[in-house]
Amino acid sequence: MFDGYTSSELMSIFAMQGFAGLSLFSVFVLMALGLAIIFGQMGVINMAHGEFMILGAYTTYLTSGFFQSYLPGLFGGYFFIAMVLAFFICAALGALVEWLMIRHLYHRPLDTLLATWGLSLIMQQAYRSIFGAREVGVDLPEWMMGAIPVTDMVDLPINGLFVMVIALSVAVGVYLLMYRSGYGKKVRAVVQNRPMAEAVGINSAGIDRATFALGCGIAGIAGAAFTMIGSTGPSSGQAYIVDTFLVVVFGGAQSLIGTIVSAFGISQAQSTMEFFLSGSMAKVLTLLVVIGILMIRPEGLMALKVRR
Repeated sequence: MFDGYTSSELMSIFAMQGFAGLSLFSVFVLMALGLAIIFGQMGVINMAHGEFMILGAYTTYLTSGFFQSYLPGLFGGYFFIAMVLAFFICAALGALVEWLMIRHLYHRPLDTLLATWGLSLIMQQAYRSIFGAREVGVDLPEWMMGAIPVTDMVDLPINGLFVMVIALSVAVGVYLLMYRSGYGKKVRAVVQNRPMAEAVGINSAGIDRATFALGCGIAGIAGAAFTMIGSTGPSSGQAYIVDTFLVVVFGGAQSLIGTIVSAFGISQAQSTMEFFLSGSMAKVLTLLVVIGILMIRPEGLMALKVRR
């Protein structure tokens, strides 16, 4: 397989594969963090999580077009405004969905799965009706174009590096929110012992709504970041939802650190094996390895002790 390659060429190839894995890791982290918050704290299987990501992507697409048409002089900074808009729009819709539908289905995981799956189909059809069936892309600001040369054979795309910075920033922000704030203490109290949290005066229903909105908002940021490395279509979110659930379950449904570790391991494994095998076979082997580990450790890599 490696005949005809010099050692430096092989190192460059593996470096590029590693960077591709880091780009995939960034998308996985942004998607999985929101899903881990919702699934871990509320026990809700949100099959529409990918569609919230695409809502963030379409918000970025519309913001890009607005700045191109009406504020061309500020186009270089439109993405930061698009991220904020994507977060708040997705969070607002998430809070509405939780109030209208999810709050009536707590402790009924199969019902939430079916309800959110139906919601995902509705959202996909809405996207087709509004934006059309074709995929759309955003124009990147000039400062995001190009690549940074590392060696003669390895160039790191600036947009990919920017997505990694976003993923790292969001992960640090979620950590500080969940482990260094009063809201985070309330969330963890509800996760660990809901009846006792309610007994000491914590409004668990309000925490649930805020948590669902937060998870959907993070999915919106993931969608904004996704536009930097790929095009957006009505069903693009379905390509990531299975991998995202895999990341969350493998890391431990209620562990944010486990989610990050799981996202890194799965993304690097897929990216490395894609060099030797086809993309589909790499996914199959990764899934088999994860299933094997979960059979030995069903609680995931890093499980949180919970009282029910």
